[in-house]
Amino acid sequence: MKRARVLWATLLLAGAVTGAYVTGRVTAQRALVTPDEINTVEVAQKAVQAVVRIDNRLQRDQLQAGDDPVEVGTGFFYKKDLIVTNYHVVQYQESLTVTLWNGRRVQAKIEGVDPGIDIAILRVSGVTAPKTLGFGQSARLIPGQKLITIGTPYRIQNFIGSGVFSVLASAPDVPRNDNLGVEIGQYLMTTASIQQGNSGGPVLDSRGAVVGVSDLNAAPNGLIPGIIGIAIPGDLVKQSLDDLEKIGVPQRGTLGATLRDLGSLEPALRQLAGLTSAEGALVMDVAAGSAAARSGLRGSIRNNSDQLVAPLGDVIVAVDGVRVQNAFDVTRLVAAKRPGQTVTLRVWRNKKSVDVKVTLLKRTLQ
Repeated sequence: MKRARVLWATLLLAGAVTGAYVTGRVTAQRALVTPDEINTVEVAQKAVQAVVRIDNRLQRDQLQAGDDPVEVGTGFFYKKDLIVTNYHVVQYQESLTVTLWNGRRVQAKIEGVDPGIDIAILRVSGVTAPKTLGFGQSARLIPGQKLITIGTPYRIQNFIGSGVFSVLASAPDVPRNDNLGVEIGQYLMTTASIQQGNSGGPVLDSRGAVVGVSDLNAAPNGLIPGIIGIAIPGDLVKQSLDDLEKIGVPQRGTLGATLRDLGSLEPALRQLAGLTSAEGALVMDVAAGSAAARSGLRGSIRNNSDQLVAPLGDVIVAVDGVRVQNAFDVTRLVAAKRPGQTVTLRVWRNKKSVDVKVTLLKRTLQ
């Protein structure tokens, strides 16, 4: 009980000190001493009104004995009735509830999804956003620049964290096992807190502009919270939101072919094809009418037992001069392009290298 009273007294003191905050000039006797503190508080107090908690009641077939039926994440209003969050926050949803910063709860429905970069749009009705957040330019971030996160880590709503932008990390250096985000080329790495429940929340610069969307963290294992925050660059998210609203599907580049890691093939099969390296991506199937089909990219032949037979289809070894190690590399490099642009694929075909130019097509709703 004594410890509890001490903690309660500390909280009361913190509340009293926070209440001393005023904008404009401050002195050492007041709560905020430095311009940076003032900036953090001003940005956070305004932005938090746009941030929501998302409760996803999962479908029953996704639950195992002892599982919590509700997963919690974060989102934020970017328009008066539209919220952006991570796709993995709302995946397998049976119903979605959004809690505003002031505690008001409303129902939400999925308006659009982009699993390729792990983003989703939610629409709410019966309520208007108390505030919306705009996007800045993540491409202009400078290592060491201050960033602010707001979210619901461990179900604690309106949690504010701060840190700095550290570096852009290549997607292969950020392994994930959920088959999402396969079209993210680079991630934004930060020391600002991004924990379980932060997913989908905004990463803000000192102007209060969104420069990233919290996605996951780097942890040594599942028992220790990660200390490196990982976010999707805001430029990529903004582009996706525009595409989803106007067209219904994202417009990043795609070949329209299924690929398989060359390293997963039997060495004997690679030798028959004259390949000495396990780096590259084998073209398995080419969809009719796709960009790959129009460019003449060749798929692979399989027997009645679904086993590959010689000769193999095209093996992609480079995209626009950049060597690839696997199918993931091909997917993310092509996804960096837009419809109408052309990529040059270096492929291994009939035991020799051939360049194939592929003009990317507009994605359509299926």
